[in-house]
Amino acid sequence: MKLGELLFKYRSFTPVPFFVVAIIWAQPQKGLVIFGAILAAVGELIRLWGVSYSGGATRTRKIGATQLVTNGPYAHLRNPLYFGDILIYIGAIIAAGAWLPYLMWIVIFFFSFQYMAIIRMEEKKLLELFGEEYERYTSAVPRYFPRISPYPYRSKIKPSLKNALRSEKSTFLNIIIFLAVFVVRWLIIGN
Repeated sequence: MKLGELLFKYRSFTPVPFFVVAIIWAQPQKGLVIFGAILAAVGELIRLWGVSYSGGATRTRKIGATQLVTNGPYAHLRNPLYFGDILIYIGAIIAAGAWLPYLMWIVIFFFSFQYMAIIRMEEKKLLELFGEEYERYTSAVPRYFPRISPYPYRSKIKPSLKNALRSEKSTFLNIIIFLAVFVVRWLIIGN
């Protein structure tokens, strides 16, 4: 199995060790908790926006797509879900105040590496599926950092917030578990 495939398969579990470290060595401070929570919330809002267009297929272990999504957040960035994930992870580390700034930089490096490997694999598959249409899209829309103006040849996909909320249940559950353990650790054990 190639590295990209392995990371794709286990992408839901790779944040766990970082969150465990963040909770164990947490040194929460009010300002960091607020800033980290805001950053994580922005990340989740980006994910919700993206999933409302791409649907629940983003939760599968199979690489592929039935249609090329180029509207919504995908008109500004090719990988808004991964961008949102990284914001959530960074926000959680900042809120915990654990080993700052070192753990934050390790998280940024690790997940940038992970998502680069996954993205290369996904892009190869999307090129096979959508050919010239995908090439045109990739030449205009950045892979990692959003463009200001939207992609001009946007798809006509209608977003569904209801489906996005349903699809994001496991993300919400993970955030709630992290917050609950973090708060319990903060209140009972203290700094």
